[in-house]
Amino acid sequence: MGSVVVLGIESSCDETGAGLVRDGRLLGHAVASSMDEHARYGGVVPEIAARAHVHALTPVVRRALDDAGLRMSDIGAVAVTTGPGLSGALQVGLAGAKSLAYALDVPLHGVHHLAGHVAADTLEHGPLPDPCVVLIVSGGHTSLLLVRDLARDPIVHLGDTLDDAAGECFDKVARVFGLPYPGGPAIDRAARDGDPAAVAFPRPLTGPRDAPYDFSFSGLKTAAARWAEGHAGRALPVADGAAALQEAVADVLTRKAVAACRAHGVGTLVVVGGVAANSRVRSLAEERCGAAGIELRVPPLRLCTDNGAMIAAVGDLLVRAGAGAAPLDVSIDPSAPLEFAALAPRAAVGG
Repeated sequence: MGSVVVLGIESSCDETGAGLVRDGRLLGHAVASSMDEHARYGGVVPEIAARAHVHALTPVVRRALDDAGLRMSDIGAVAVTTGPGLSGALQVGLAGAKSLAYALDVPLHGVHHLAGHVAADTLEHGPLPDPCVVLIVSGGHTSLLLVRDLARDPIVHLGDTLDDAAGECFDKVARVFGLPYPGGPAIDRAARDGDPAAVAFPRPLTGPRDAPYDFSFSGLKTAAARWAEGHAGRALPVADGAAALQEAVADVLTRKAVAACRAHGVGTLVVVGGVAANSRVRSLAEERCGAAGIELRVPPLRLCTDNGAMIAAVGDLLVRAGAGAAPLDVSIDPSAPLEFAALAPRAAVGG
């Protein structure tokens, strides 16, 4: 097959993204966010997100094409997030992708959202080493993976969060601290003026008998809330609390990720997802990987959060690997486990 331009569409949460990739190179992309509409509620409201996708999808695709200097007729395949994510939001993106694939008479590829985050790094640093350890850390997911050929091989889970994801912990604690939504960037900003050693927050699941690569942030979230409650009637030292919380999260994430690389004899750690934009996670990962002789790869900030370019990157890998297209009756799977990069569940029949 000759060189194909792949359009990627992402709509799993509150960002509407479109990206265009050919032969591993990002040609153009655009993102529209409905985050401001959710901020007053302190979290994403699914119905608002879905409605925002309806309004944003066509303009975002047009902007991505303009950014790439391409026309609709240049698209040779369409890739779309089919899960996991918010059901209504996923449906909007899938409906748009099906319409485009049908109208253009090009293949459609269903893509797992988290595989998109993994592939995002390839747009900046080239093909992933085989094997590599990937730390996915975001508002809804925290996982350590062993990845070989992303387009062909099964993805091996070394560990996952048992409760809250790291980004979820940031969001919930930020609200307790009186910081705005989204909590991750707010915690990061507040932490700049704080002392990370000011509060001795716990490091969950880091004991000798704990699962070495699993995560748990629910207890850390509770510890931060109890600490804040202990300042009732007094000014809350938010900067110190934010710095200490951020240090605890970054410590656990990077400690386990580097340990996984060592245990599996892997020389490259890839850190992806929205929380990969956190300044302390990035700096501590760089410090610990450098000390261990491990190559660290982290996408640029614009590719850490949800975007269509990362979905196009997976689609591009699938096309070049000769993967079969998804049927046009492909459905969504809002709670899909990450097993393969391609995700093409079929719609239920009857009932």
